[in-house]
Amino acid sequence: MKFTEFIKKESQGWKNFEIISLIIVLLIILINGIILKDSYAAIINAICGILYTIIAGKGKISCYIFGLLGSTCYIFLSFKNSLWGNMLLYLCYYIPMQVLGIFQWKQHLKSHSKEIIKTKLNIKERIKISIIGILGCIIAIFILNYFNDKSPIIDGITTFLSVLGMYLTVKRAIEQWILWMIVNGLSFIMWLNLVILHNTKAYSTVLMWGIYFVLAIYFYIEWKKELNQFQTCQIEQS
Repeated sequence: MKFTEFIKKESQGWKNFEIISLIIVLLIILINGIILKDSYAAIINAICGILYTIIAGKGKISCYIFGLLGSTCYIFLSFKNSLWGNMLLYLCYYIPMQVLGIFQWKQHLKSHSKEIIKTKLNIKERIKISIIGILGCIIAIFILNYFNDKSPIIDGITTFLSVLGMYLTVKRAIEQWILWMIVNGLSFIMWLNLVILHNTKAYSTVLMWGIYFVLAIYFYIEWKKELNQFQTCQIEQS
């Protein structure tokens, strides 16, 4: 596929509301970062993170371009603030999984819009993910507490649920957005605590996680509508 054709396909299917909201959010992050003299890494991470989340929510494979760049910046921020769980998560898992996601999504694209074909887990898979999530969070908290992590509980929960969330993202499952709601909400609290109590210059990162939380809710609703429409069509055809 030619580059111009790829860009054209990636630009299809956007609502005016989504485009306007994206522009406003990016401007807020940029202006906020400049006024508060935020670090360059935090600003770039926030911008790339928002672009990744929105484009992924639209089911466009180009999201991984911004995901890889944003992940690199987040690794630097986590290292600088001794958030070892988040740092290792992005370095050893997120980046490899995003590369894998490119190849996995490429095999499950709609021919007309080049958006991914969305899926949902069955009851057995949901129970399995829930059990793994609870046990994994408990183990992660104990490990991070042993290594004197600044926020072992929140960092542990967000770290392990992010592992599951990224796995479900690659699987194109709607349940990923439920996990991202939890991860994004707790990450917002964690970084807000660092900014207020430890004078960390990461205002854009706090804003980013807050926006992530809202986007997770929005795209869960959007994916649910699409899956329900698909299920209705199948019933009518049968």
